[in-house]
Amino acid sequence: MSRIASLLAALWLGLATAGAAFAFNPDEVLDDPALEARARTLSLEFRCLVCQNQSIDDSNAELARDLRLLVRERLVAGDTDQQVIDYVVSRYGEFVLLKPRFSVRTVLLWGAPVAILLIGAGVMVAASRKRAGAAAATSADGLSDAERAELAKLLKDRDRQA
Repeated sequence: MSRIASLLAALWLGLATAGAAFAFNPDEVLDDPALEARARTLSLEFRCLVCQNQSIDDSNAELARDLRLLVRERLVAGDTDQQVIDYVVSRYGEFVLLKPRFSVRTVLLWGAPVAILLIGAGVMVAASRKRAGAAAATSADGLSDAERAELAKLLKDRDRQA
């Protein structure tokens, strides 16, 4: 029984790592190790537009392969890392970056939930203070002065009728 369990575990491990093993093709590797290292580093910064949660280095989608080849072409042409990033972003938009650039749009995207939470907390504090102020206006028996006067009047009228 333990032999079958170990075989199943080995099969599962092999299948779990197979996706990453097939994502990067050996025919894409550049001859210059320094350029290849830069290409691999840059490939980790770009999002696969098909998978969306993987870098193009980890994805085996055809578009990810095209982007990996494009990065390598630009590096071989002599572009700097920033020029390659700018070129890919100009073709595919900001969404292609796994780590978005700091801009007004990203500040709004990340800041809006924080702002909404702060506004909600402010509303809750204001409502709580309003309730505390209303509670302070009432006397120890829970009645305001106007309610106490109305109650006294009703009791007085009841006593006269009785």
